[in-house]
Amino acid sequence: MMKKETIKSTTMKKFLFATMIASLMAACGGGSDAPNPDPGPDPDPEPTGNNAPTVPVLSAPENNLLCIDNNLEFSWSASTDAEEDTIKYTIEVSLNSEFTEITHSVNNLTATSRAILLDRDQAYYWRVKASDSKNASSDFSSVFQLYTEGFGEENHLPFAPSLLKPEIGSTVQGNSASLMWGATDVDGDSLTFDIYLDTDPLPTTLVVSDHPSKDYVASSLTAATTYYWKVVAKDGKGGIAIGQVWSFTTN
Repeated sequence: MMKKETIKSTTMKKFLFATMIASLMAACGGGSDAPNPDPGPDPDPEPTGNNAPTVPVLSAPENNLLCIDNNLEFSWSASTDAEEDTIKYTIEVSLNSEFTEITHSVNNLTATSRAILLDRDQAYYWRVKASDSKNASSDFSSVFQLYTEGFGEENHLPFAPSLLKPEIGSTVQGNSASLMWGATDVDGDSLTFDIYLDTDPLPTTLVVSDHPSKDYVASSLTAATTYYWKVVAKDGKGGIAIGQVWSFTTN
């Protein structure tokens, strides 16, 4: 009789222990399907990215200007910054429109103008970009070109031709390519152009001379081939300006 009561007592204890454990799990939220409470708005949101300043707009010297004085004051419009950061400017002056021959580069300018002494009887190209105090920079401005007057000059060289299309390294469709460039002359002389085109990175094949317009269609091109080309501008008075070498690839 004592043995049966002991077994019954032990069974009851196990039942009570299991019931207690189940109650504790329910009270502690042990169920995996319980929805998470809404955390509400982030009290400390991540900061937004920094915006670069706007691109400066060039004002003086005007584009295509023949400058009598070679000590020039370059100026541009002030950029704006969405975060109102401090803005500084970089001005670059080059002997070519690709800015591979930079003669003057001035950084950290707080003013929107800068005086620069240039050589006489020389074509120059210039541009400006803006940077904020968090090192975000705008794109460079458009490029202006100018010519400084020489001593006793009666004729000035044309500006070097500038690329319009196709873009450098671009791919053209078919076996022909439409080539376009820009070129001006401060004396207002009519210009003609010699066009060089071949597969050598330093093209020497003259495909047309004394071409009267600023465009040319190159035909009978080989597929899947990279071509290099350049344009030489002539003013008819002995003035010659050699353009940079550009390239494109046929499809």
